[in-house]
Amino acid sequence: MNRRNFIQASAALTTLGLLESNTLFANPAMLDKIGIQLFSLPKTLEKDFRGGINMLSQMGYREIEMYGPFLFSAQKAIDSWAAVTPFLGFSGSGYFGHTASEVRKIMDENKISVPAVHTDLETLNTRMSQLADAAHTIGFKYVVLPSLPAENRKTLDDYKKSVDLFNKIGEQAVREGLRFGYHNHGYGLQELEGTIPVQMMIEKTDPKFVYLEMDLFWTIAGGVDPIAWLEKYPGRYKMMHVKNMKQKVKFSGDGGDSNQWIELFPHMSTADAGVLDLKSIIRTAKKSGVEHFFVEQDMVQQPEVALKKSIDHLKTF
Repeated sequence: MNRRNFIQASAALTTLGLLESNTLFANPAMLDKIGIQLFSLPKTLEKDFRGGINMLSQMGYREIEMYGPFLFSAQKAIDSWAAVTPFLGFSGSGYFGHTASEVRKIMDENKISVPAVHTDLETLNTRMSQLADAAHTIGFKYVVLPSLPAENRKTLDDYKKSVDLFNKIGEQAVREGLRFGYHNHGYGLQELEGTIPVQMMIEKTDPKFVYLEMDLFWTIAGGVDPIAWLEKYPGRYKMMHVKNMKQKVKFSGDGGDSNQWIELFPHMSTADAGVLDLKSIIRTAKKSGVEHFFVEQDMVQQPEVALKKSIDHLKTF
């Protein structure tokens, strides 16, 4: 090999080495598994559950959070759901007419797992064994309360009683091999009788029994900085509902009733189109111990478009 060929060959090897080094040490994606809360597309799933799950899989979603009521849910929850569905325009929930085994098969076919489900307070308090049976089939670990009933949060004393109830439910969950989580709405994030109720609940519940799911939209609408709370309570938040806002808005009141929630729905946006710094929030969340990130855009129009925009954006982080 003459001198010129040697130099050219060396340069080529050096370049190849740099390319391989860059590839080797490239930063991995911030989110290795992106999930979705099924309340984002209930009408799609009610019409064609299998087709809807396949659509989510094709988009790249790899985790799902289901919502109740389920066939085994407390009758009170089933009746309450039946009362509101005429106004929602759909009635599907739980397994959407399938058995637990069929749901698991559909998820497996689409390379999707179900780490968490939302359910109601009475089912959590009285039917933990049925939840465990379902978990054994479907595979979820977290059983999450999506909202605290209005009668359980009228006064600060109500919130204090909920602390004891949450610890009890959480202990029952652990005995069944599950984890109990609480998902915040907007209420309880501002002072009530000189105390911020949700903060009090976080600090007084047993971290071995009670985990948290942060809903970004409701947290910010309730006047709280999500990064500050993630840093203040490391290890407590294990799940997050990833949402964005067209512009920052707050509840017209204390965030305690559905009218205040619904009036803010138009301010929700796809992950790529809002004003929130999702990348910084998610980076902090991962450092804090959040394990599962679920896109949620409640009952969004054209989910086949909106949900793809969201996941495509999150994949760039």
